[in-house]
Amino acid sequence: MVNGAIVQSHTVELKKKLDESPKELLFHAVFELRNRFESNAPEIILPLRPQEAIPDAKYTIPQRGDKKQLLELSERNCKFYKLEKEKQQELVDPDRHTNRIMATMKKDLRMNEEPRHIECFDNSNFQGDYPVAAMVCFKNGKPDKKEYRHYNIKTVEGPNDFASMEEIIYRRYKRLLDEEKDLPQLIVIDGGKGQLSAALKSLDKLDLRGKISIIGIAKKLEEIYYPGDSLPLYLDKKSESLKIIQYLRDEAHRFGITHHRKRLEKGTVKSVLTDIEGIGYTYAQKLLWKFKSVKNIEKATLEELQQTIGKVKGKVVFNFFKKPDHEKK
Repeated sequence: MVNGAIVQSHTVELKKKLDESPKELLFHAVFELRNRFESNAPEIILPLRPQEAIPDAKYTIPQRGDKKQLLELSERNCKFYKLEKEKQQELVDPDRHTNRIMATMKKDLRMNEEPRHIECFDNSNFQGDYPVAAMVCFKNGKPDKKEYRHYNIKTVEGPNDFASMEEIIYRRYKRLLDEEKDLPQLIVIDGGKGQLSAALKSLDKLDLRGKISIIGIAKKLEEIYYPGDSLPLYLDKKSESLKIIQYLRDEAHRFGITHHRKRLEKGTVKSVLTDIEGIGYTYAQKLLWKFKSVKNIEKATLEELQQTIGKVKGKVVFNFFKKPDHEKK
């Protein structure tokens, strides 16, 4: 600043070489700028006090006013510089973003290799009947929709999510082995310890335990379960690793419900939900997306139902399930 006007702006990027503190790095930046521009400015505005003093200059750490606004402008300039630099690096190396996320997931999920190929499984049913499962596939952190698969459960009678998961995992990886296709680096199971244990039974049968990383994600607290670990892993809610796992789980759930809906529309599956006056396929789908089965919908509170499909429709569904059985027909 000269006579109240900004006459020049310059950004210095510093990287830690040893264990320098922020105060030490700040001093180096100030010293470099003053030398480069042969500056003898009597006042230096900073966010914190550097480790050492600068001869013939005073440090100011403003809390408000014009000087505080100058400091904030400087910080915005730094952030803009960083964003522009990242954009340039992406142009030079378009895979940089993906590579960084894959490396982060490997570290966060304690894997031996990057999860370039991930498969996620979810199963659901209508009133305990018509169980189906869905598998979605992500390559390099993005959906590979041509690899998505639907499964109708063949060997399980009645509502048994664990047995259904065991069947689907076995069928999927038995086929990949028979066809000599690439296996994923990571399997994600929508569910907690029970679902994960069921999936592991099939990996044991196929001698794949330890050859593919596998985790379960429980929806309530978004905790991650590992084989043999009684305590779950809690990833930072803002972490990219958790966001990709949530995306996988939600995509598997959506894909499974879509399969159910198609069977409903073809008339191959009959659901009590669509028999409720005023509740069509769209609302039935929303309820099943949230609660996964009619049995869970029946147990849901009025508030939970209304949060899912609105006050009026939620009350209609709630009142329907509170009727005696003979009145529902």
